[in-house]
Amino acid sequence: MATVVIMPKQGQSVETCIITKWFREKGEKVNAGDILFSYETDKAAFDLESPAGGILLEIFFREGDEVPVLENVAVIGNEGEKTDGYRPGQNSTVSIIPAARTKAEIAPPVTETISAASDSRIRISPRAKRMAEEKGINYTTIKGSGPNGRIISADIEAALTVSPVLKSSVQKSGEEYIEKPLSNVRKIVAKAMHASLQNSAQLTHHMSADVRHLLEARTNIKKKLSDKNQQDITLNDMVCWCVIRALEKFPEANSHFLDDKIRTFNVVNLGLAVDTPRGLMVPAVKNAHTMDLVQLSAELKSVADACRKGSISPELIQSTAASFTVSNLGNYGVEMFTPVINLPQAAILGVCTIINRPVDMGNHTYGFVPYMGLSLTYDHRAIDGGPATLFLKEIKEQIEGFRY
Repeated sequence: MATVVIMPKQGQSVETCIITKWFREKGEKVNAGDILFSYETDKAAFDLESPAGGILLEIFFREGDEVPVLENVAVIGNEGEKTDGYRPGQNSTVSIIPAARTKAEIAPPVTETISAASDSRIRISPRAKRMAEEKGINYTTIKGSGPNGRIISADIEAALTVSPVLKSSVQKSGEEYIEKPLSNVRKIVAKAMHASLQNSAQLTHHMSADVRHLLEARTNIKKKLSDKNQQDITLNDMVCWCVIRALEKFPEANSHFLDDKIRTFNVVNLGLAVDTPRGLMVPAVKNAHTMDLVQLSAELKSVADACRKGSISPELIQSTAASFTVSNLGNYGVEMFTPVINLPQAAILGVCTIINRPVDMGNHTYGFVPYMGLSLTYDHRAIDGGPATLFLKEIKEQIEGFRY
């Protein structure tokens, strides 16, 4: 009896997935555990393994198709078996073995590619191979950091970042321009950002905070933690800590503006804007107000890493997962910007780079003091200008008077 391959359901909110790459063709023999295809939800990417061995009798969806979850995607069986009755939407008595052994890039299955030059086997994950081909990277020269020396997508990203030799090997097409179809992630981000600006009344207030005390506190905290072999605490971790304390005093900023009501949260589910190779993601750290600084730092790092690896839970990247979001562009040297609200959240804080500014130190003496820019965008439908300004000022005061 034939075995149906179904589209897995990744999270309660995921209704469809897009097939991005097929690694097997119709009529090809497959073994249980072979990678059949890659697919992505609105935020994460996965590879799907074959649930059984046999012949890939039929493929019902092609690359780029949007497939409902739990829908029949393909059929595996013995040569000559009929498949017409197994097409999506038709009743069948097919044996359905859940193809749920999907893995994100954090632990990708092995694809072995034969190098024509050396006849040696190059162990590379499908996602890394796809990324290398798109960027024109010769992955046969890369040393993999995955299990058993397997090349993973992080190795390709590192090669693009640090290796001028590999950078120069990117193929040039000679054409005036190159067109690529929008990825599912880019479509989602574009739609969300456009809807946010179109459907809300957004204003941005800018303010700066003296970070002399914050920088001094970080030095002391890092020394204490290094003595205990604990993880590093970043300035962003400390700013997020201050934001949480300010939200506890101004709960109106910790809210969602819905069609006919405002939902004010008694907990802080902190969103963090994360730049990934696949696009912008905003994972949430649930109950961030209950964590100490070390715990908060660990959770922020964990969700950011999961986003970059493609293993983040879909439930944590819904727009409703966070009650307030922080977007930090300080590392990029941005001095001021206007962050866009992740609706239905009522506000978002943009964190800017630190700039030394001249300050009157008294007695006709001037000195340079490090200031961090803060940009608060808020939905004027949910918050008035006065409370928004007081909330931003509270963040500034929490930073300037940081205590831990």
